[in-house]
Amino acid sequence: MSPAVRTKRPPPQPLPRRPPPPKPSAESKPAKARAPATSLLESLKSFKSRLAAGPPLAPTPKSFKSYAETCASILRLCSAAAAASGTAAASSNLPLVLSIHAHALVSGLTADGSVASHLLTAYAAFARAADRDGAFRDCVSVVGAASPFAYDFMVREHVKAGDIVSARRLFDGMPERSVVSYTTMVDALMKRGSVRDAVELYRQCPLCSVPFFTAMITGFVLNELPKDALGVFHEMLSCGVSPNEITLVSVIKACIGAGEFDLAMSIVGLAMKSNLLDKNLGVRNSLITLYLRKGDADAARRMFDEMEVRDVVSWTALLDVYAELGDLEGARRVLDEMPERNEVSWGTLVARHEQKGNAKEAVSLYSQMLADGCRPNISCFSSVLGACASLQDLRSGRKIHNQTLKMACSNNVFVSSALIDMYCKCKQLPDAQMIFYSLPQKNIVCWNSLISGYSNNSKMVEAEELFKKMPARNVASWNSIISGYAQNRQFIDALKSFHAMLASGQSPGEITFSSVLLACASLCSLEMGKMVHAKIIKLGIKESIFVGTALSDMYAKSGDLDSSKRVFYEMPKRNDVAWTAMIQGLAENGFAEESILLFEDMISAGITPNEQTFLAILFACSHSGLVEHAMHYFEMMQACGISPKAKHYTCMVDVLARAGRLAEAEDLLLKIESKSEANSWAALLSACNIYRNKEMGERAAKRLQELDKDNTAGYVLLSNMYASCGKWKDAAEMRILMKGINLKKDGGCSWVQIRGQYQAFFSWETKHPLLPDVYEMLDLLTWELIA
Repeated sequence: MSPAVRTKRPPPQPLPRRPPPPKPSAESKPAKARAPATSLLESLKSFKSRLAAGPPLAPTPKSFKSYAETCASILRLCSAAAAASGTAAASSNLPLVLSIHAHALVSGLTADGSVASHLLTAYAAFARAADRDGAFRDCVSVVGAASPFAYDFMVREHVKAGDIVSARRLFDGMPERSVVSYTTMVDALMKRGSVRDAVELYRQCPLCSVPFFTAMITGFVLNELPKDALGVFHEMLSCGVSPNEITLVSVIKACIGAGEFDLAMSIVGLAMKSNLLDKNLGVRNSLITLYLRKGDADAARRMFDEMEVRDVVSWTALLDVYAELGDLEGARRVLDEMPERNEVSWGTLVARHEQKGNAKEAVSLYSQMLADGCRPNISCFSSVLGACASLQDLRSGRKIHNQTLKMACSNNVFVSSALIDMYCKCKQLPDAQMIFYSLPQKNIVCWNSLISGYSNNSKMVEAEELFKKMPARNVASWNSIISGYAQNRQFIDALKSFHAMLASGQSPGEITFSSVLLACASLCSLEMGKMVHAKIIKLGIKESIFVGTALSDMYAKSGDLDSSKRVFYEMPKRNDVAWTAMIQGLAENGFAEESILLFEDMISAGITPNEQTFLAILFACSHSGLVEHAMHYFEMMQACGISPKAKHYTCMVDVLARAGRLAEAEDLLLKIESKSEANSWAALLSACNIYRNKEMGERAAKRLQELDKDNTAGYVLLSNMYASCGKWKDAAEMRILMKGINLKKDGGCSWVQIRGQYQAFFSWETKHPLLPDVYEMLDLLTWELIA
């Protein structure tokens, strides 16, 4: 027997000597794991001898306490044996626990808090949830109320099993709640995304401790509410509670999320003052992330190189440094060099690829992670589902959904939000609705995801109804409904929602202004656009590339090119989208030559044009008859590695057709017939009408009808061409044919803005409430003009 497990009191009968144990191998258990079993044997012999003597007729409190301590000691040793050897290996001790439980019920030992508590921990160690719950009920029924430890333990066990509902029910029924239970519940609710419930418990708790405040701070960081986390940290300090290293790591993360880098450096100073910087690896790991978010990648790398001891978190932080710099290949090299990889390492790389738009690679990395034996976490599931949504990869999305079900995390609000978004983008609204309505608890992200899904699938009635039912709204909620209206060309509703947002007290952000400016541009509402511009300046976000581009585009589409150019040239930074918007604005307003010059300036500035840029420049050439320029830019686009799309070919056909080069335009369409679209043939047909080329016009009309048989343009243009050629009978037959297949040309629509209200007029409408007033004013104006 090893000296480490000998007892000072010799046993009644000498035990036979055992041979010395073999040297521990990879498969054998260390001697430390056998120590609880030997101590258990000694305690059990003592217990048997006390049972053999029989209980005293009138036990004294001292003897009863001693007897209870023996039982508790045996239960504790059984739990330790189960923990050291594994539940399956220690299952031989389970009958002993059951026997002691029965004996305790008969002898009244369950009234002793120590025995009751050790019964609970023993059953938990053996994974006997039903027996554990029964022991707790016995304790409550016999004594009238369990000990505070028992309540705290049971709440923690329910949370560990993922049964938050049972944990909350038990917590609410506690006769006296401890700060431990408050901490457990707050932590569980935050991890589940139930921020409002967690905050409610936080406000109710009369006590405070370091773990309690840390749970709140960490929870806010997890739910991407860094400013709230910093508010709790200030409350913690005002209560005189000193943070520990876990608190400081979470606070630094909150500072990073809130952009409070000066405060973060003050926290670093506090960590140095508390001697936590040198001895705590977690604080140094968080410093790598801090330097990275500050934009100082060199300092982040230096911090990593100076660390004498590194763990998987350190390596993951370094991986994130490379990913933040855009070097995803370098990040992958770091992953391959890591001595140990976990789900966070893989998940970080998956998330970074998804954020950079490399959705296909993100899905591939996820498969490699599974092959590496790592289990995905909540964050990883959210990222890879986002990648599937971008790819509209329903098959992979369903597979990942099945994996979330197997891992019992499909009801997590973050995973559920990603699932809803994935199914909506894959045009599977029933599946998205089923997930949403089956959630036991929904956070605001779930609501926003389904509203955006409805909007993206042109279901604005359903989106509006869901929006009205929301228990609470944030900026993202308003963005979802406003952008939905704008995307579905319901521009007046978008502006109405924007005014409602301002009335609710919410501050609009860049995404909000982008959608509102799109609505203003589409309505040609220069007055409203200027009001929005003033609001942007007031909020101090006028220098944003995102908003600056939307402003420039709005002014251009409203005909105010001077303001458009002023906004464009005042932008401190301009990307390819900003250049494209300005080039397109000039082209649409008839300034083709200026548009071409600006395009050349863009090339000189080192900005690579995208396919939309080339579409804008081809449009400029098309409407100015610059055929040779158009051919040059069309060839340049292909030299830049951009394959022409159907719209590019349509522009080229339009350029050639407007210049009277109909044969070349038709030849181009016949060469790329698989990529041609209805608009291409409509452009050729329109040119045939102008140049009275009846034979080619008929061929173009036939092809147009094959591509889009419901398109009225082909019938109308062909009818007009026949009329221009004097073929009145053929023209009449076209009109009769349109009526026979119930085709009707879309009517015109116009609107005016009067005192902030939009009045729409349609060509087929004769019942507008203000129509008599309109005609009366029109007659007056006509009379004035004649007079």
